[in-house]
Amino acid sequence: MALEIVLDTETTGIDHRKGHRLIEIGCIEIEDLLPTGRTFHRYIDPEREIEADAIRVHGISNEMVRGKPKFAHICDEMLEFIGDRKIIAHNAAFDRGFVNMELEKHGKPVTPDDQWIDTLEIARHKYPGMANSLDALCRRFNISLAERDLHGALIDARLLASVYLELLGGKERALDLEVAVVKAVEGVIASVQDYGARPRPLASRITVAEAEAHDAFIKKYLKDKSLWPAAG
Repeated sequence: MALEIVLDTETTGIDHRKGHRLIEIGCIEIEDLLPTGRTFHRYIDPEREIEADAIRVHGISNEMVRGKPKFAHICDEMLEFIGDRKIIAHNAAFDRGFVNMELEKHGKPVTPDDQWIDTLEIARHKYPGMANSLDALCRRFNISLAERDLHGALIDARLLASVYLELLGGKERALDLEVAVVKAVEGVIASVQDYGARPRPLASRITVAEAEAHDAFIKKYLKDKSLWPAAG
């Protein structure tokens, strides 16, 4: 499986079409559904006030982001980290809307819709009629929320990486791979053990002179008490 990027954002409000901006972005690189250890995390000066309702959700105050880099200063680094990899997000339309708004605002190419994978859509298809928020899925899959009092982009991206693994049955797939490898090794061992006697003996590699010298030695020194037959 190719490398993928799990992404989460925090914002000044809920609607980018009303001028709200990104204030935090967190990305985690995964390979075969497991984190590689590479991350991208930045706080961003939104150049506007953060709504009180938003602060109650993520706890990021205006003072915390004042003086942080503006999006124009981090977008190239973010785009390099993401590249053309698939972007995994929960309620992807929200994050995509904000990311693409910021990119377009700064004259950068936007990310195409088909680059994004929405874990909320996957969860709704797998668990129709059930609560499928990130918190609800963490509880369903017994993923600890201990480190998370408020929403945070990098923390939520880490949680989402674990949820994505569970949604795609990653642990079972990993176990299946282990079983397949064991069976393959056992098959190789069995095929080696199945080799029988060589159907046609290898030709002798000694010369005629060496065979005659061997026979002469047997006759002279060992006579008929020899354990070795004459070379032939």
